[in-house]
Amino acid sequence: MSLIDSSDEEIEAFDEVCTRLSGFDARIATEWVDGYLTALAAGPRALGFDEVIERLAGDAFARAFADPEDEARARHALQARMRVLANHLDPEALLDEPEALRLRPLAQIWDDEARQVLMQEGGFSEDEAAQMVTGALWADGFFDAIDDFAADLQPPAWVDDDARAAFEELTEQVAVLMLPEDAPELQEHAKRFWKDQLPTREDLLDEACYAIQDLRLWWLDHAPRPATRRVTPPPGRNDPCPCGSGLKYKKCHGKGA
Repeated sequence: MSLIDSSDEEIEAFDEVCTRLSGFDARIATEWVDGYLTALAAGPRALGFDEVIERLAGDAFARAFADPEDEARARHALQARMRVLANHLDPEALLDEPEALRLRPLAQIWDDEARQVLMQEGGFSEDEAAQMVTGALWADGFFDAIDDFAADLQPPAWVDDDARAAFEELTEQVAVLMLPEDAPELQEHAKRFWKDQLPTREDLLDEACYAIQDLRLWWLDHAPRPATRRVTPPPGRNDPCPCGSGLKYKKCHGKGA
């Protein structure tokens, strides 16, 4: 499947919807929503819009878009981004080109200059600005979705230890995005996965995207199994009726069978 991406107009519409929702739910932001939807797109089943928006926004969506026309436009904007993410994580395309980076997150790139603007124009303290690191909010949305849809996005109980360890290693690549630059855990992660090379935040974001692509393929092999339906064969015509009447089945509930 050829790669498609959100147009500038679609991103603008998506951003407008997320910004409006943020007025009713403080945790919502454009980058956070994109991470949230990415986690769902990487999971084992396609989720309907109503199911997603109920967990993502609660009653904030209905309050923010009470007008039917506004609601329709908001749905269209969010569904357009969901379709793009589903395309980015299309399993056949990932299998055809395993080395290709398809996932393109809507993540703010934070550097010293951007943090300086926060302090000068946003009133952030130096410590607060230092916490703004590339990919953190996106990863936060990703894990909030895993928590909200734990039944769908956590490994099933039947997977073996090796598969569970592989899942945890893939999600670890995303989790490091939430660590500040001076976090000891980030330094340990760099030593473990990057050897002598010191990764940039953009490197870590790319690696997280590769991990999520691999996670989408992980779910191909470990999707929840459908419940086994036990079918009890009907009794023979001359067997006792299972209703407990004491009559033969043919004389009781089996009449006409």
